Amino acid sequence: MADCDVNIARAYDDTGNLSGALILVDGIWPRGVSKKDLAADDWIKEVAPSDNLRKWFDHDPDKWGEFRKRYREELENNEDAVERCLDWCREGKVTLLYGAKDREHNQAVVLRDHLCTRLEQEE
Repeated sequence: MADCDVNIARAYDDTGNLSGALILVDGIWPRGVSKKDLAADDWIKEVAPSDNLRKWFDHDPDKWGEFRKRYREELENNEDAVERCLDWCREGKVTLLYGAKDREHNQAVVLRDHLCTRLEQEE
C-alpha cells in the first residue's frame, strides 16, 4: 500500500493546498461547511457506513476493531460506490474527505485501506 496515492483529510481542514481530486465520503454534508468552501470534486455518500453501523460505532475507539471489520464487509457488498471511488483513484491522486473529529478512527481510514488494497490487486 506504500505506492497508493489515496490520502485522507478532514472536511474542516484547509483543502486549498491539496492536489488531486477531493472526494467527500460522508453520508451527510459536514455541518457548517459550504459546498463552495469545500470544493469537493465528488460526494460519494453511498460509500459511507450504513446509518446503523455509524450510530453503533459512535466514534468510540474501543469499538474500532469491530467497526473496521463490519465496515469492510459493507464495502465488499457495495461495489457500485466503491467502483466510483476507484474510478477517481485510477485517474490520479485522491484525497478522501470526512467530517469526524478523530483523525485515526473514522471511515475514511478504512476506505483508504480498502481502495489501496483493491488497486494493488489490479496491478
